[in-house]
Amino acid sequence: MAQPSWQPWQPWQGSGPPQPWQGGAAPQPWSGPGAPAMLASHADRERAVDVLRAGFGEGRLEQPEFEKRVAQAYAARTVGELALLVADLPQGPVPQPAPVTPVPRTFLPVSRPQTNGKAIGSAVCGVLCLVSFGLTGIPAVVLGHSARSEIRRTGEGGDALAMTGLVLGWLSTAAWAVLLTLMVVAAAVSGSGSA
Repeated sequence: MAQPSWQPWQPWQGSGPPQPWQGGAAPQPWSGPGAPAMLASHADRERAVDVLRAGFGEGRLEQPEFEKRVAQAYAARTVGELALLVADLPQGPVPQPAPVTPVPRTFLPVSRPQTNGKAIGSAVCGVLCLVSFGLTGIPAVVLGHSARSEIRRTGEGGDALAMTGLVLGWLSTAAWAVLLTLMVVAAAVSGSGSA
């Protein structure tokens, strides 16, 4: 009994499903609306041919059948037709939607590491050394060394800020040390001069 061409082939009907390269009616393997009727792209056809080449290379297809299927793949209009051509091969059927190509790293947004809070504090104290006559120099140095240690350990940003705080803090501390030394020398000289 011949089955109508609009019914899909079922395993109990025997003799295997009709194949498009054999000239039989093509069963539709998907139940989703419009899936087999989606028009095939050049990339879809090339993927199907790649699957056919792999099957031929593994000895799953004979030369005449391989050539016939490749010709059918290049002539296929829909994704459903391509899927039928590779359905009996290990790498088939061809996936319906094209996979999303990952964006090259060049075009991804640059993720900047978080700036270390102690580095910001060190830079602020270092700049305040200029207006506070060096009173914030020691906190700038302490915060700067602590920030650089954390930055090396965690990979955070802000190394330049920590270095700025360190330089300004050490300069103000050195200036205070020189000033105190000069005051001590001046006091010693004036004390020895009056005796």
